[in-house]
Amino acid sequence: MLKKTNPWVREANLIGGQWVGADNGAVIEVDNPATGEIIGTVPNAGRAETKRAIEAAHAAFPAWAARTAAERGAVLHRLAGLIRDNVDALAELLTLEQGKSLAESKGEVMISAAYVQWFAEEARRIYGDVIPSPWANRKILVTREPVGVAACITPWNFPSSMISRKVGAALAAGCTVVVKPAELTPYSGLAWGVLAAEAGVPDGVVNIVTGTAAPIGDEFIENPLVRKLTFTGSTPVGKMLASRAIANMKRVSMELGGNAPFIVFDDADIDRAAEQAVLSKFRNSGQTCVCTNRFFVQSGVYDAFAEKFAKAVGALKVGNGLEPGVAQGPLINAKAIDKVAAHVADATAKGARVIAGGTRHPLGGTFWSPTVLRDATPDMRIASEETFGPVAPLFRFETEEEAVRLANSTEYGLAGYFFTRDLARAFRVAGALKYGQVGVNEGLLTTEVAPFGGVKDSGFGREGSKYGVEDYLDMKYVCIGGL
Repeated sequence: MLKKTNPWVREANLIGGQWVGADNGAVIEVDNPATGEIIGTVPNAGRAETKRAIEAAHAAFPAWAARTAAERGAVLHRLAGLIRDNVDALAELLTLEQGKSLAESKGEVMISAAYVQWFAEEARRIYGDVIPSPWANRKILVTREPVGVAACITPWNFPSSMISRKVGAALAAGCTVVVKPAELTPYSGLAWGVLAAEAGVPDGVVNIVTGTAAPIGDEFIENPLVRKLTFTGSTPVGKMLASRAIANMKRVSMELGGNAPFIVFDDADIDRAAEQAVLSKFRNSGQTCVCTNRFFVQSGVYDAFAEKFAKAVGALKVGNGLEPGVAQGPLINAKAIDKVAAHVADATAKGARVIAGGTRHPLGGTFWSPTVLRDATPDMRIASEETFGPVAPLFRFETEEEAVRLANSTEYGLAGYFFTRDLARAFRVAGALKYGQVGVNEGLLTTEVAPFGGVKDSGFGREGSKYGVEDYLDMKYVCIGGL
């Protein structure tokens, strides 16, 4: 069970500053994916509770938007400090409900604080323009104003940082929010409500509702008080939400699925490429939208890279994320591990050879052994479907043009990576890859100062950086005449 001594644990929803249950008393059980133990329950709220949360956010909006940028920034600075000061307790809570290693959870909590601090500072840099007027007696002004109530739907794989980069930006802009955390990992989201209140965020500015997706999502989409919908999750769900939200003329931003390529050219630093490949693929047990799904290795270094990579992967310690030295925890649930098993079975049936892992881990449950597959081919499911698990297929290529073509042969465009020591090639390939984010000789890209987001079926809009506030602002043109 959850440690009740953890001050950030809440098993109720936050609506208008009050912690409440579902109207009918219904709850959702939350388990620890490492043990299968039920660690607690949260309300299974529906449309009525969500409607009240939206109304609370709408009522709180005028006063919050009227605060100066410095005042909003000061509140966010306090919030960032609270997150940092309580990193251990927040990370333990995250690991209990999500399964990732405690070291990874601490890293996620710390980047959550970094996002909040970034947006605390960015609140003071929401600028407008004065446009030279074509009329002698008029002035043309362009201002930016908060859109209003923002509805935020966040995923289970990064239940702390995904909230911070949505809510941090929204609050900096002057918006109020209603957050729906994932049913599988609600406690990190609910902790945000406690932290926000402690930091001095007024009642109703941050509201958090847990429950099944459909009724809450329906209210977000159909309620006219919601002016912005932001979602992180799968592409099919994102397309459905976006089409319905746009039909109701709401602002939307979508951070959706990926099928990231990782290209290793003959002239790459193979040791660095193998090291970065482990980080890019096996972070959070491969359950990240920007983690590598397809490894393309040039023939001249294919064998050497495969050997080094498999050796490094084989050394990863698998176990309960709370145990010392664990690098990879469990997958989130049985559905996730079934997909991994199906992809490995399909690949090996079509000629792939296992050189690391390849099976369920002896720990049982939803643990999977970190896996590397040689001799992958484009006809395998793993070539086109996002595995979202700890399986690394190695594809062979001959030329730069072939590598770029293979990397771009997907409907997704979130993140891509490649390794080379050729400066000209670095610029050519970075320009040719159709992805929103490209790492050159780097396997980890995420930082609060850079824009996160994709192209094609990976969505639109950006989170983090100076661009992350823009999706929460409306532009207004004011023409002042009679001068």
